[in-house]
Amino acid sequence: MSREISGEAFRDVLHSLRVWDGPLPGFDVGQAPGEPLALFREWFVQAAGAGQVEPHTMSLATVDAEGRPDVRTLMLHDADGRGWHFASHSGSAKGRQLAGRPEAALGFYWAAVGRQVRIRGRVVARGPEESRADLAARSRGALAAALTGRQSEVLGSVEELARVSAAAWERAGAEPDAPAPTWTRYVLEPSEVEFFQGDAARRHVRLRYRRDAEGGWVQELLWP
Repeated sequence: MSREISGEAFRDVLHSLRVWDGPLPGFDVGQAPGEPLALFREWFVQAAGAGQVEPHTMSLATVDAEGRPDVRTLMLHDADGRGWHFASHSGSAKGRQLAGRPEAALGFYWAAVGRQVRIRGRVVARGPEESRADLAARSRGALAAALTGRQSEVLGSVEELARVSAAAWERAGAEPDAPAPTWTRYVLEPSEVEFFQGDAARRHVRLRYRRDAEGGWVQELLWP
């Protein structure tokens, strides 16, 4: 049985935590490129080089049919001229929400360098061919998870999950090209991208790229 943690003990731990005790990189906004993708790729590689664990994980925020926000953590699959790529089942909660309201936000936090990147835009579902290729490029475990399916549905028991998952792993090994029809690759086409560099003195630097009417990018500094 787990041990109950008192509110006082919880707050003691919470208030003892510190951030950015070590040196952080600078951010010269005067040297920032004219479009956000190049800066994102640079920051991503720097975060990985600084030892950031799983820098490709990100938060995805969506809105459901009642207007209630939802958020979860998933993996980035690519970032290119079309936008930021991820994948999921079309029948999952996020898939249904994106089908109804195809606007979303992404958030990256790289504690090792005190940096955040926030992205907002419209999400487009790619076709079956690109979605199949996305899954084919991933691991056997990823295929097994996709074949297990039923994401976000109510689960009867952990034993049921174990049975279905074991069968999916076996099939993924025997059929590496097994189809997962609901698996869908999505691309978030950015309208805003914000880069945040933390500072120990709390003089954080925030640079926002915003699409203009002609489809170009406007750069704006924001108060921290």
